[in-house]
Parts: sequence; C-alpha cells; structure tokens
Amino acid sequence: MSQLPSKDEILQWISDNPTETSKRDIARAFGIKGAARIDLKRILKELEAEGHLEKRKKTYRDPDRLPPVAVMRVGVPDADGDLFAHPMEWAGEGAAPVALIVAKPGDPALGEGDQVLLRLQEVADEDHAYEGRLIRRIGTNPRKVLGIFRAGSEGGRIHPIDKGDDKEWIVAVEAVAGARDGELVEAEQAGPKGRMGLPRARIVARLGDPSAPKAVSLIAIHQHGIPDEFPDEVIAEADAMKPAGLDGREDLRELPLVTIDPSDARDHDDACFAHEDDDPKNAGGYVIWVAIADVAHYVTPGSALDREAKKRGNSSYFPDRVVPMLPDRLSGDLCSLHEGVPRACLAVRMQIDAHGQKIGHRFVRGLMKSPASLHYQEVQAAMDGAPNEKVAPLMEEVIRPLYAAYDALCDARAARQPLDLDLPERKVVLSEEGEVLSVNFTERLDAHRLIEEFMILANVAAAETLLAKKSPLLLRVHEEPAPEKLDALREVAETAGLSLAKGQGLKTMHLNRLLKAAEGTDHAEQINMATLRAMTQAYYSPANFGHFGLSLKSYAHFTSPIRRYADLVVHRALISVHGWGEDGLSPQEVERLEQTAEHISQTERRSMLAERDTNDRYLAAFLSERVGEEFSGKISGVARFGVFVRLDETGADGLIPMRSLGREYFQFDAESATLTGQDSGRVIGMGQRVTVKLAEAVPVTGGIALELMSIEGKAVKRGASARRGSAPRRKQGQAKRKGAKMKRKVERRRK
Repeated sequence: MSQLPSKDEILQWISDNPTETSKRDIARAFGIKGAARIDLKRILKELEAEGHLEKRKKTYRDPDRLPPVAVMRVGVPDADGDLFAHPMEWAGEGAAPVALIVAKPGDPALGEGDQVLLRLQEVADEDHAYEGRLIRRIGTNPRKVLGIFRAGSEGGRIHPIDKGDDKEWIVAVEAVAGARDGELVEAEQAGPKGRMGLPRARIVARLGDPSAPKAVSLIAIHQHGIPDEFPDEVIAEADAMKPAGLDGREDLRELPLVTIDPSDARDHDDACFAHEDDDPKNAGGYVIWVAIADVAHYVTPGSALDREAKKRGNSSYFPDRVVPMLPDRLSGDLCSLHEGVPRACLAVRMQIDAHGQKIGHRFVRGLMKSPASLHYQEVQAAMDGAPNEKVAPLMEEVIRPLYAAYDALCDARAARQPLDLDLPERKVVLSEEGEVLSVNFTERLDAHRLIEEFMILANVAAAETLLAKKSPLLLRVHEEPAPEKLDALREVAETAGLSLAKGQGLKTMHLNRLLKAAEGTDHAEQINMATLRAMTQAYYSPANFGHFGLSLKSYAHFTSPIRRYADLVVHRALISVHGWGEDGLSPQEVERLEQTAEHISQTERRSMLAERDTNDRYLAAFLSERVGEEFSGKISGVARFGVFVRLDETGADGLIPMRSLGREYFQFDAESATLTGQDSGRVIGMGQRVTVKLAEAVPVTGGIALELMSIEGKAVKRGASARRGSAPRRKQGQAKRKGAKMKRKVERRRK
C-alpha cells in the first residue's frame, strides 16, 4: 500500500491484530517506507491525543481494552471459590475489567495477591469481561514494607521499622493515600524491582501512631501478615454454638480434674487428676487422667470456623494481646475448661508403674466439670507448705497425688534422657497503658514441669493409639541435628575446654553430658545456646520420623486444640478411630494432610518470629531511657560486621558494630566464629564476659546498639585507628600503567 491509511483503518488493524501493534508492525502492514513513516508517526500521535490509542513502550492499543496477554493480580476467591484477576494498570474510562481465571490441569494453586501472566479472551453476557488462562506465575505477593511515613514536598519517604532494612522508600504524591507525617504505614512496592536508586512504594494501609500504647504487637502482626480479624460469617457461626451435653459421652463430672495454667491465662484447654492405682498388679503405680477441651465438637471439617482456624494455624501470644486461632466465644468460653461448669472433653486414662513407665491407656469422649482453676505459683506454694484458701481443700485428694505421680514420671524421664536445655524465658510486664514496667526471667517451678510431663505422656498416648490403628494423623517431628551443625557445636565446646564425643550415633544423653559438664561454669549459657542452635526445627508431618529432642519414637500434639490446629486434626483422628461421631477426619482432610502439615508448620514459625520481634521492641523501649549506662553481658554471637552481646539484666541482645570494637583491624574467622585483632592479637569469641555502654535503643525497630568498654575485665582502647580512613598505597607499577593509559586517551596528534 503506497498511500497513508486513514485513522479508522489504523484502529481497525490494531483491533484485529492486538499482538502486532508497534509502529514498525503498523508500517509493515500498510507498506509504509522511508519518509512516509514520519507522516504515520504524526497520525499515531493524533490518535493518542484524541484518546483512541494509548502508547505503551513502543506499542499502541485501545485504552478501554486489555491486551491479549496481561499481567494481573489475583483477588480474593468469591463465595463459589472462583478466582478473579485485576489488571495491574488500567488507563481506560470507568472501572477496570476483571478476568475469571480458568484453570487447566497441572496449573499451580493461586492465592490472593499473586501476580500472574494471563492470556485473555473477551466474553459476552457475563459479570466479568474476560476469561484468563495462566501462562505463568510471575512471582509471589508484591514486596511489602512497614515503616514510618515522613511527609515531603513531593510525597514523602518511608523509613522501614525492620532493623535489618536501612533503605528508605520513596512515595509519590499520588501514592500517599492520605498518610500523615509520623504515621505507621504499610506499603507495597510500586514499579520495577531492578530500578536504580531508592525503591518506590505506594501506601496501602495507615496503622496510626507508632508510639501509641500497645502499638508494638500491632506492628509485628502487620509485619508478618498474621490475620487478626475474624470474618463476620466466622463470628456468626461461633455465636450460634450451644454447650455440648452428655449425649454420647462418658460422665467425668465427679473426677476432680483441675486446670493449672499461668496466672494471666485466658483459656484453659487441659485439666489433670492422678491417684494411686488400685490394681494389685501395679503396686506403687498411678493412674493419670488428662482431659482436653473437645474443640472438634464445635469446629467441624469444612465449616467457616474450620477454614479460618486452618488459615491461622495457631494462636499468637504477645505481651499486650493474644491473636487467637478461634473466636472468643469458643476459645474463652465454650471450649475453655472453666471452673464449675460442664465442658465437653476428650480424655485419656493412663496407667504408669512405680518407675513412671506407661503400661496402658485408653481414650474417652466425656463431659467434665473442673472443681478449680489454679495457677502455677499457688500450686507450688501449696506444696512448699503455704496453701491458700483455694488450694488447701484440694491438697490431699488432688495436689499431693499429682506430685507423687510426677515424681514417678521423673524416674522415667531420667531413664529416657530427653534434651535438658537450661534456657530461661523472659517475661515483659506491661502497665494498663502499655508501658513496660519490667523485664523478668520466668522462674521454672516443679508445677511447670509436672504439667509438662503429663502433657508429653498424653501426646505419646495419642500418637501410639493412632499409629497402632493405622489412622492418618499429624505427628510432631524433630529430626537429628545435621553433621555440620554438630561439628560447629564441637568447636564451641572445645573453646570452653569441653568435648562432645565423635564417631558414634548421637543421642540426647551425649548432649546432656556436655550440658552437665558446663553447668555452673562461665560457659554454661554459651554451651546451652550453641546446643540449641545445633538442633533442627521441629515440624508437623503425616510421616513418623520420631522426636529427637524428647527422645521419643512417636509424638503427636493432642493437648492444645484451642490454640493449635495440629491438635484439632489429632482429635478428629481419635474421634474417627473410636467411632464417636460424624465430626472426625473427613476424606478431604486426609488427602490434604501433607499440605496442612506444611502450612501449619509455616504459621507456627510466623508466630514465633512475630512474638520474638515484639519482645525485642519492648526491650528496646524499656532500655531507651537508659542510653549511656553501662551493662554487663556475654558475647552471644560473632559476625563479620560486629559482635552480638546478651545483657545479663534483661536478656536483651544488642550489637557492637565493628567500628566500636577498638583501634585496630579485626580479622573474621567463620569456622571458629571469632575476631582476631591484627595488631594486638586479641581474640574475641562467644561466651566472653564484656562490659558495654548502651549507645542506642530504637523501640520502633527493636534495634539495640552497644559500645564495647571492656572484655574479660580488660579495658578497650577508645579512638580511631591511625590506619583507618587512610587511602591504601597503590603499587608503583599499577600507578604508572594507569597514568600512561590516561595519557594516551587525552593525547591528540596533528598530521
């Protein structure tokens, strides 16, 4: 075609050939060559100015249509489970069209927020304008950032609250979303990831004042994506529940099953009772009852409650709030084994011999009524000779038999030799306003250990029963440490003058021997921490690989279904194998056990990280008013960029940057995890006693910066090294060659 096409002809071509819309494609289609391309370019610009076309890079398309292949974001499934995708960019008039995702066999599962490349086809007479078929998933959810917004003349910037992220994010004016200066905001990346300069972001949520009381846990909740609001249908389903009756259950209301929990516990999901075994064949033995809240009666497979509980995986506990797995109507009321009210339960009756070995057990589905809800401190005080009015009437019938059974279990524990780590837990105490009053180490009482041993025994019984009946279930698995981690532990032990046997099958007794040797020495905490780091992380699995840390062949979580979804699965499995009702494991659940195990293992790790970050921020807030003070501590970690120190008073971890270590250059050795001074030969390693000055504590990030004052009682010289900051001397040969090269570049010769 020699003459220029009309505007209508160009628009028709673009409509008929949506994949060939570049200027070159259009010119080739109409036979336009040479200087005529200038006139074509003019026509295309006119069409663009009139709004008929939109230029996108080097192509033109109808702005009110999506291209045949587009990047889109997956939305929330509708009531029918259908997934719809929304365009990442839309320049047309009116609301952006959506595309129904038509899945093919073999397509990966998609979730809300996934970015996908779809091949689109227009459809008529439907609520949606397009059907999309997956080409590929571009990635996971867009990168998100949580931080403090600082307003500027052209939008503003976000300062991340993550202490590991010091890069600011730029927010354009149109992406501020009404955020005010100093507000805590959630934002997502806008624009390509690989662009030069600071990343760009768009604000998606305003979270309020970061310094407000009890905002610390809120930061962690949003940062780690923990769901903290129940959908209306879940709340409605929970509110409609009625207390379970005696129908189909064993009456356990006469058993004095008491709950023993922390004093601030909001739910009670386990109760226990023990008495001497009257079986003459088991002289000196005991019968232990452990009753657990029957959550499966209320949370049935496939219900809205079940879907939400599975989504959360577990409850998350913070110093100022709890994000429960179940709504309060269940977690704090119907399922909780409150004092003096009938409650549905799954209970296990276990027989142990005089040495604490379990010789038999049976499960029942019952109805119980606890005579008392007790806490650890008052139970321990009672056994130490100071019972209060609540515990005194229960001493002979309940409390003393519990401790007698526990003493027998201690013998079995000593024979089994589970890993015996001494790692004191920190407890952050808050005022009503959310201010940190104190940071204390929680005391480990025999009352704590008693409940712990009873629960372990019940969990073992659940695993054994279900494995014997070849039932599908979720087991709690803890595999042996990796060889390379054991080698690292051996090196730490050697630096402390201790040893860990090599060339044999590692058992927990070998690790306990090492821990016992370190007990009472300056290296005790170091060895405990190094042993913990050598361990693999426990997880959930349908397959049984045993539990290394507890030294058990099989182990399942059964005792906390109010706060752990894994326990609910085990309850349903027990209901199924005993034929107790229709609320057991469904075939669909059995098929998805592998995916369920992986999901709840991830949610567990998510909660642990969120809880740790929250504690770090509260510790930083507690210490922020003590900047400039000196503290004693131990080196807990060594890295290329500095040294981590755990403070004795609070257990807080702070960083001494490399620049604050002294006046010399330090060489890092990864294998031994040490720093060696180039001039002095001083070696800095784990477990060394130090005195540090608090240089900075940032509550928003949880970051604590320290300055080294002394190490092992020896003062550290202050001031910068004479070498530091001086430019290295170049070798003369290199300098001459570079100079000659530059001279050749600038020389000009005339002919």
